Amino acid sequence: MSVVGIIAEYNPFHSGHEFLLNQARLVAGKDPIIVLMSGNYVQRGEMAIMNKWSRARTALQSGADLVFEMPFSTSVEPADLFALGSIEALAKLGVKTLVFGVEDANLNFAYLGSKIAEIPPNSMNFKDYSQTYSTQYNQMVAREVGYEVNAPNAILGLAYAVANHNLDSPMQLHPINRIGVNHDDILQRNGVVQSASAIRNLLLHDEDKSQLKTWLPKAEAIELAKQKVYPNWNLMFPFLKYRIESSSISELQSIYQMSEGLEYKMKAEIHLAREFTEFLRRIKSKRYTYSRLRRLCLYTLLNVTQDDMIDSFNDESLTLLGFSKLGRRYLKNIRKENLNIVSKVDKRNSKNGSLKLQVRVDRLFEQIMHVDQNFGQRPIEV
Repeated sequence: MSVVGIIAEYNPFHSGHEFLLNQARLVAGKDPIIVLMSGNYVQRGEMAIMNKWSRARTALQSGADLVFEMPFSTSVEPADLFALGSIEALAKLGVKTLVFGVEDANLNFAYLGSKIAEIPPNSMNFKDYSQTYSTQYNQMVAREVGYEVNAPNAILGLAYAVANHNLDSPMQLHPINRIGVNHDDILQRNGVVQSASAIRNLLLHDEDKSQLKTWLPKAEAIELAKQKVYPNWNLMFPFLKYRIESSSISELQSIYQMSEGLEYKMKAEIHLAREFTEFLRRIKSKRYTYSRLRRLCLYTLLNVTQDDMIDSFNDESLTLLGFSKLGRRYLKNIRKENLNIVSKVDKRNSKNGSLKLQVRVDRLFEQIMHVDQNFGQRPIEV
């Protein structure tokens, strides 16, 4: 089988994602398309705007055959670790071709990925505190391979390529040109395709949601328009404020990715900030990107420690969110490979590894959205 894989957030699922799935179908033919999708928390350090089950259902109705949940320890990480965890998971599931959207599909990602993978580790020991790690990394890549990549999806595509190059049996990389808009473009009401960030902004700030059906599958648009709460950092900021103010310095130091005295800076600034964006500005420095700080705030809010992330990342289980008829047939094949595929979260399997962390962090999402996310849920069948 020439199984095709897609790494996604679908936050929310829109017409651009539907286009990519259609392109993936041309590659897969009669073989299955597997989507590894972020759960209720996403890479930039935010809650997803819609719960993972609804997003998985829309993906299945739009052409995916299997949707697995990306573990928290992969989904809320910088590009290199996000790519590493995702690529390794898809490889275990038997994916042969990775389809992904980029700004320029003519780039030879496999070649550039191999060149970056060969860069000596000591070249990545960045000590310039006047620039972010990501800026220094991109400069180093440009210097070493002779090509500068700045577009966000191309940067992520290169991270996929590096992780893929390091597999024992690398997948074929199949980039697809994105259509319509760029990654963070503002809303263009006359456009057929909108960026996910523009749609989220509309959901949070615009009472008129009648146009959602133009950009989203109808059922998803209706569900989102009726949704009473849209998770966002302003909603979660009081919880974060309490968490930081009530924690000791030593407790904050145990949080994953807490480094270089950020715990002291967070303690000093949290009671002065009136809302989340102001708090980020107060703790921002040239050393860190806003995405890095949002992830740190999310780890802090959810009390995620270094040990939590290591235990989760070392766990090879994958949670199944849904499947089609073709996906069900493929599942029978891969279950013979002794893969730890979880189709039901229960008290027994939720005590360790990625499921333990998944259940714990989803508790806050459940409190906000009033919908169970793990116990009692079953994979969606379409």
